[in-house]
Amino acid sequence: MLSSILDIYLSSISNRMNEIMKVLTIVATVFMPLTFLAGVYGMNFKYMPELEWHWGYFSIWSIMLVIAISMLIYFRRKKWL
Repeated sequence: MLSSILDIYLSSISNRMNEIMKVLTIVATVFMPLTFLAGVYGMNFKYMPELEWHWGYFSIWSIMLVIAISMLIYFRRKKWL
């Protein structure tokens, strides 16, 4: 009987850890494209035309927000969040 109780406890701990790992994976997946974009625009290339645009800074922030929000909406519709 004690062995069964221990198995139930370990199973519940494993399920809880799986839920935590799922959330951490989703967070990492959301930040991956944002980190890539920030890395590309943080390299200070001389010949990036969008760096000279008046709305360049605003547009890259808009793109990053759209990517993050769309990924979060996708994950919510799949019931992963």
